[in-house]
Order: sequence, then C-alpha cells, then structure tokens
Amino acid sequence: MQDLGLSGQGKQPSGWTEIGGITLLGAIAAAMTGSLFSSDAWNNVTFIAGEIKNPQRNIGLSLFFGTLIVTLLYVTTNLMYIYVLPLDGIAYPQSDRLAVAAANQIFGNPGMQLVAVLIMVSTFGCNNGLILAGARVYYTMAKDKLFFRQAGELNKNAVPAWALWAQCVVASLLCLSGEYGNLLDMISFVVVIFYTLTIAGIFILRKKRPDVPRPYRAFGYPVLPLIYIVMGVSFCTLLIIYKPTFTWPGLIITLIGIPIYFIAVAKKQKG
Repeated sequence: MQDLGLSGQGKQPSGWTEIGGITLLGAIAAAMTGSLFSSDAWNNVTFIAGEIKNPQRNIGLSLFFGTLIVTLLYVTTNLMYIYVLPLDGIAYPQSDRLAVAAANQIFGNPGMQLVAVLIMVSTFGCNNGLILAGARVYYTMAKDKLFFRQAGELNKNAVPAWALWAQCVVASLLCLSGEYGNLLDMISFVVVIFYTLTIAGIFILRKKRPDVPRPYRAFGYPVLPLIYIVMGVSFCTLLIIYKPTFTWPGLIITLIGIPIYFIAVAKKQKG
C-alpha cells in the first residue's frame, strides 16, 4: 500500500492542500449564487439615469446606500438565523424556506404565515421594478438600432408595451425551463459575467478615450475595479467547473449574443 504520509506525524498527502483549497473555493462559489442573486438589481437605477434629477450626484448615492442597506439587512438576517435555528434547521429548513422556519421558531404558526405574506410583497415589489427597468433597456437598444424596432415604440401611455410583452414571453419560457435552483445558477453566472465586463470597460475607455468627460467617478480606481474583475472571473470559472450543468448553457447563450451584436451593428451602419 502506498504511503500517503498520513501515519505518524499526521502529514497531508502531496497535493492534498491544493485540491482541498480549490474544492473549497468551488463550494463557496456555488453557495454564493443565492446571496448574489438576493443583492442583484443593485445597478438597475442606472437604467433610468436619463429620468433622474441631478444624476451625477444621485445615481452614485443611490448605488452606495442601496447596496449598503441590502448588505446590512442580509448580514443581520443571517445572524438571526444562526441564533434562532440549529445548524440542521439552517441546512434543511422547513418547506425549504429559511425565513419561514425562523418565523415559526420565534412566533409560531401566525409568524410563519406573516413572513410568507411579507415574502410575497417583497417579491412582487422587486418584480415591479425589474420589469419596468428591463423594458427600458430594450427600448434604448431599439432606439440605437441594436434591437427589434418595435421595442423602441411607446404606446399612448408612454410605455414600451411591445418590450414589456417580449420580456414577459422570455421570462415565462425561462420559468418553465427547469427548477428554480438550476435557473438561479445560470442567471447568477451570466449576471456576474456582464458585471465583470462592465467594470473592465472602465479600463478600456480610459485608455481609448481619455479625453471624454466623466461625470461619474469610479471609486477606488484602479484597485477596487481590478479586485472586482479578479473575483468575478474566479467566481464564473469555479461555477463552470463545479456546476457545469446550467452554467455552460448560460455561457453559450451569452456567446451567441456576440455575432448577433455585430450583425445588428452592420445593419445599423448600412441603414
């Protein structure tokens, strides 16, 4: 039998630390999909920048305070879960809903029902903002001739109705495509890709167009943006390795967008 160095002094086998460390990072990345999704949409205020008063000041403050408040709420809520529930109760919560299990532990059945209602209110409120903001993105893309022309049209109520219905169809198809957890893996992966590309664009634009006015400051540049890029790339790479079933389809769908973009740009230039 091969000596793995485990006898006597309790040594680890060669390569054990590296493999264990990478596996641990993969587990952390997989566990982060839910928390990242819970704080997603922090940047949606930028979608309506043209409709905000004093955007140079208020957009930055909105992003900062919105992210700060959500982070504090998330951390304190999880501390409450750890205090109220045993570890088994956190790992395998009642009805697979941690908040419901905690409320039942504290307040009993009435508290459980109240939290369920609050979750519904929060979900519908979040959906309202996401749906309206998302349609505005398609509307702007259509105005730049990078999306279907109909998406750039407003109805009598000054609402991009076609874009809203198109978004509804795509979202419904995604909801029917698989289980919630699998869809969450794919969406979190794709979202972080685009966040990373957006941050990388800061470096590219500052090099290619140094003289362009910059009304918005990149806080902590270049250190913080660089750290974010490294973390984003690491997160996506680990998800591809350890949760490939739905991250690969997300990557393929994203890559399909590249030739479609160039086709749209070519048509725009000809038109």
